Amino acid sequence: MLKLRSSSLRSAAALLSPAAAAPAAAAQPRVHLTTGPRQAHSTFYEFRTYDIRPDQNAAFLKLTAEKIHLRTAHSELIGYWSVEYGGLNKVFHIWKYDSYSQRAGVRAALAQDPSWISEYISKAMPMLTSQDNEVTYLVPWSRLQSPPQEGGVYELVSYQMRPGGPAVWGHAFQAAITAHDAPGYGNLVGAFHNEFGRMNRVHVLWWFESADQRAEARHKAHTDARVVAAVRNSVAHLDSQENKLMFPCSFSPMK
Repeated sequence: MLKLRSSSLRSAAALLSPAAAAPAAAAQPRVHLTTGPRQAHSTFYEFRTYDIRPDQNAAFLKLTAEKIHLRTAHSELIGYWSVEYGGLNKVFHIWKYDSYSQRAGVRAALAQDPSWISEYISKAMPMLTSQDNEVTYLVPWSRLQSPPQEGGVYELVSYQMRPGGPAVWGHAFQAAITAHDAPGYGNLVGAFHNEFGRMNRVHVLWWFESADQRAEARHKAHTDARVVAAVRNSVAHLDSQENKLMFPCSFSPMK
C-alpha cells in the first residue's frame, strides 16, 4: 500500500481546496463586459457639416444669418461656425436634443413649416454640395462650457481611436486632454464621443483668443513634459486625427 507523509496530504488537500484556487483566479486578467461607462442621460448633440459651392459661400452665410430664426424656433442651436483652416467652404453647427423622439418631432415639424421650406430650404439646398451629420454625447468627465469671452476662435479636433471603446483608451485620452486644459494651453468647451457616424470617434472643441494665441499655446505645450508624456500614452490608441480652426458666425449663440 502506498503511504503518503502528512505534509504531502496537506499539499494535496490545498490543491483541491477552493480557497487555494482563489489567488490563481485573482491573477487572471479581468474581462471588460462593456466598452465604457453607461450614458447617464438622454441629451445628445447633433454635429452637422455642410460643404458649400465655392461661388455660393458668401450667399449661403448671408441667407442663413437672415433666416436662422426659422430653424431655432424648433430646437436649440449651440453654435454655428465657418471653417477657416482644415477645410474650405464648410460650415459646422451643433444642435442639442433631449431625446431621439424630440429630434424626430422637430424634423417632422420642419417638414411642415412653410416659411422654413420656402424662405430657406428651397434657396439654401442648391448652394450645397454635401451634408454630413453625427450624433454625439458628452464624454462622462466633460460638460459643455461657455468660452471665457466672445470674439475668439474655435478648434475642433476629431480623433479616430482604435476599436475597443473607452474601456481601452478612455483613461489615456482623458489624461491627454486634461494635460492641455488644466495648465491653460486651451479652453476646453466640450469633449464628445460618437453614437452615430464613424464609430470610435471622439471630438474635442477648444476656444482660443486668436489663431496666434492658439499657435503660441501649442508651442508651449510641446515643451511641457507632462503634456508630452500624456499624449504619447494616448496616441498608442489613435488611428488618425483631423483639426479644423473655425470662426463663429454672427448669429451663433456660442461666440
